[in-house]
Amino acid sequence: MTTVTAPARGPVQRAERALAPDLARGAMLLLIALANVAGVVFAGEPGFDPAPEGADRGLTFLLFELVHARGYPVFAVMFGYGLVQLARRQDASGATPAQVRAVLLRRNLWLVVFGLVHATLLYYGDFLGAYGIVGVVMTLVLLRRGDRFHRIALALWAFSAVEVLVLGVIAYTSMSGDGTAAMPSSPIASLTADGYVASMLDRLAEWPTHTLTVLPFIMIAWLGMWAARRRVLEEPARHKGLLKWTAVAGLGIAVLGGFPAAMLSAGWLHVDEGAASLMLMLHGASGMFAGPGYIALIGLIAMRVMRSGRTGPVVASLSALGKRSLSGYLTQSVAWLVLLLPFTLGLGDAFGSPTVTGLVIAVAVWAATVLGARALERRGHAGPAERLLRRLTYGRRG
Repeated sequence: MTTVTAPARGPVQRAERALAPDLARGAMLLLIALANVAGVVFAGEPGFDPAPEGADRGLTFLLFELVHARGYPVFAVMFGYGLVQLARRQDASGATPAQVRAVLLRRNLWLVVFGLVHATLLYYGDFLGAYGIVGVVMTLVLLRRGDRFHRIALALWAFSAVEVLVLGVIAYTSMSGDGTAAMPSSPIASLTADGYVASMLDRLAEWPTHTLTVLPFIMIAWLGMWAARRRVLEEPARHKGLLKWTAVAGLGIAVLGGFPAAMLSAGWLHVDEGAASLMLMLHGASGMFAGPGYIALIGLIAMRVMRSGRTGPVVASLSALGKRSLSGYLTQSVAWLVLLLPFTLGLGDAFGSPTVTGLVIAVAVWAATVLGARALERRGHAGPAERLLRRLTYGRRG
């Protein structure tokens, strides 16, 4: 790892943190848990029962409407937002541009290492490596650009909205057809391996492809960078109108765009293979709009909490997890490995229905991380993964 000049200051202090970003990270880790556990239980991407019955149909419908391809965009937006926050704090401390750049590059390069280790030991669907690569690119190419340049991000989102509209018109038209095609799904070899070593070798082969596939989320992270430059989440009251419109538009597009795929996956719609592929494409393209939509909704909630002056135990606990989101994310991967894979406890059908089992385990694991984060918060301790990343990034200052 390249040696860099020591930063002018260490990591963010507790008193400097804004409520909305931490609350968003803590709450949205539930969506990550639900999406990932479904993928593990059904050993595919996206994870769902190909032939749901009874209540499983409704649960599958909700997963496609609110969870699948709708959780990771939240963290992509927050990643770009956090990058600007980190740079701003270093700038305010008197660090030179070269020092700030060195700190961010070091942190993001270590994220790539974290991602490789995470994928090798625990879970193929790692995003940390992709975050690190995108963070390096954003640091070198986007961070110091002016407002006019950053408007390109808004233009890209406007173009994506038009693309979703066109896809939506075609997909909704195809809903009137008929056929026997199932929702397309990609099997994941590491989730069906018969031993840990075999699964690890599979994950080593899967990680590079998965990382390259998700790198285009830089466009989503760029929107977070644009929002951070305007302190949208630090000052939600000043941006109340923007947050309201973003919540309505973002979640509206995500729900409408996910509806055909949700109907098909639940078994309530029957189309041919071409229409099914188109619906999955629309589902993914519209899902990115859930990122800013969910964040804006949580920003409005944070604004009300800040006005009341009373945080309350639920908000405090969720924000505590948000401060330790990296540890919470990695804890989930440990849980999936121990509880669900065929060569460990294999509890994928412990409650009869794999869909129900996955949802119960996901909620339980997420709730456990919330309680653990709250306990660490009361003692004034950072999460173990955060503590390690800070030490690697800032040295003793971490």
